[in-house]
Formats: sequence, C-alpha cells, structure tokens
Amino acid sequence: MDVVLPLLLFYTALLFGADKWLAARPYRGPISDHWNGKKFYSYGMHPGNGLEEHNNWHLFFRWVLHRHTSKWRFRKNRLHPKPKERVMGGELVVTFVNHATMLIQTEGLNILTDPVWSKRVSPFIGLGPKRFREVGVRFEDLPPIDVVLISHNHYDHMDIPTLHRIHKKWKPTIYAGLGNAKYLRRHGLRKAKDMDWWDKEKISTDVSVVCAAGQHFSSRAFSDRNKTLWCGYVIETLHGDIYFAGDTGYGQFVPKLHERYKKFRLAFLPIGAFRPEWFMSPVHISPDQAFQMHQELCVETSIAMHFGTFHLADDHQDEPPERITHLLAVSPDPKPNFILLENGEPTTVE
Repeated sequence: MDVVLPLLLFYTALLFGADKWLAARPYRGPISDHWNGKKFYSYGMHPGNGLEEHNNWHLFFRWVLHRHTSKWRFRKNRLHPKPKERVMGGELVVTFVNHATMLIQTEGLNILTDPVWSKRVSPFIGLGPKRFREVGVRFEDLPPIDVVLISHNHYDHMDIPTLHRIHKKWKPTIYAGLGNAKYLRRHGLRKAKDMDWWDKEKISTDVSVVCAAGQHFSSRAFSDRNKTLWCGYVIETLHGDIYFAGDTGYGQFVPKLHERYKKFRLAFLPIGAFRPEWFMSPVHISPDQAFQMHQELCVETSIAMHFGTFHLADDHQDEPPERITHLLAVSPDPKPNFILLENGEPTTVE
C-alpha cells in the first residue's frame, strides 16, 4: 500500500503533464453558428441537444469493450511513376499518397492534403495506430510543395513530424481550421494560417482555397476536445472546383455546400473507419454515404481516400473499397465516376 499511492500519484501527474503539453490551446474568438465561446460544434449539433457528444467516453468504452475487429496485414505497394515537377494550366493530376494525403497538381501549384509519412499516428513513439501500407510516394520524390491543407488536428491528419520535414524543405503555407495555427506555430511551423468555415484565401492569380464546413470533432489530448475547428476545403480554379472532404460524417453541411457549389470537377471522399456505424457514423461517412455525397454534390469525378493504411475502426482491411466496387457494379449506366487508387498511383482528371 505504501508503494501504490506514490505510483498512482506519479502516473496521475504524468498523465496530467502529458495532457497539458499535448492539448491544443482553446480558440478565442466571437461566437458563431458553430462556436459557442467554449467549443466548436457541427451544424445541427448545438450544445444542449445531446448530439455534440455523439462519441463521448461512455460510448467510446462501450465500443472498445465490444469490438468486432479483423486482423490486418502489412502490404507493399506496386511501383508507380514519380510525380511530375509541375502541372500547368487546367490539366489536373492527382496522386493518392496514402490515407487522406493527396498530391494535387494543377495551375502550376503543388498542394498536399493532411500529409502523413510517419510509421505511427500517435503522440508517443512506438505506440498508437501503425501503418499497414507503405507511403505511396517517397518523401524525396515529392515535387516542391506550395500549399498544405490540414482538415483537423487528429494525429492521422495533422502529423507534426511530417509537417516539420515539409516546412524545413519548402516552407509552404499551411492552412488549418480556427485555433490550429497557434498550435502549429508553437511547434515551429511559422507559416500556419487559421481559416473559419467559408473563409477564402487566394493562393495564386487564378486559384483560391475555401475552408468548407464538415461534421467531425477535434482533440490532441483529453482536455481539448472541440477546442479547435475541423473542416474540408474547396480549391477554386478557372477550370472547375475541387473538394477535399477531410474526415467527416454525413450532416447538414452537405446541402449547404451544394448551395454554394452547384457541381465539382473533382472530390476526395473518405470511405474507411466507418464500423461500427452506431458509433462511427456521426464522424465518418460509410462507402454508401460517400457514394451518396458524390451524387448529391454533382461531382464529375470522385477519388476514395481514408482507407487501407491505418487500422482505426472495425471495418476489415478491404471492406471499404470492396463496397465501392459493389456499388459501382449495381449502379445503372452511365456509372458514377468514382475511382479507387492504390497508394502512389497517379491519375489525370478530365
């Protein structure tokens, strides 16, 4: 008993200290339709209606205690050509790097979304979700990066070690939702900028980035839940708009997005980490919902992402792409143009 109490106090202090270091500093700003002065929330999930804590600790532990998961195995990638240095004009070339990391090349710009080259996505070395698929593009094979888009602060999307490598080599501007720039600058990433939903930033003469609403949550530790903003992005170009959904559930933001953008040339839609749906659906769309969003947003071409790299939920390793393949097979002609790429595979979008 003499040993237990000091150990308990030690580990409590350790956890408290880790939380204090890892936690994002709360955003400070005027109240809005998604910020109540203390927390952010998605459209339709106003504090007090019970929905804003859709995956609270009670539900989290219920999921952990009753998981029905499958064994994943590590997979290597097939060889694909290195990305081009630049893609000019209206040509649009996309490379699926891994997870939610897309290399978007158009109008002479090289844009990376949610870049992650780490072996694990966790604050602790050797712990946390490990990768089950290699990164599709070697870091040294990347072209010069001009802009980085961060959808939210979870470790599989805001990977600080990777961002340090990118900053050291190219010093691109990093855009993120409200409250994240302070955290990024605290970690030496000086060119970080906050954006609120529907803010617009011009990144070249003919290209702008718009921060789009989504339905998710944020946290780097225990005490900072929903203290910074999550988002998707629209890249506006003269040759058509590009939508990056980030991590999102299906919600009221979808018709709001369609009101602003009647169609998209290209969309990146997540399809993985959706089971069990009773727990995951508020924050992760299923393959069926991704298919639905493709149609409701009038997308010409969609590319699937957020599957097959990190084992984050209970869907088996091949379930998300297999479901998309099935949905395409049973869809009437003309089939929706919903593409499944391998890690590292490029495609030219019409």
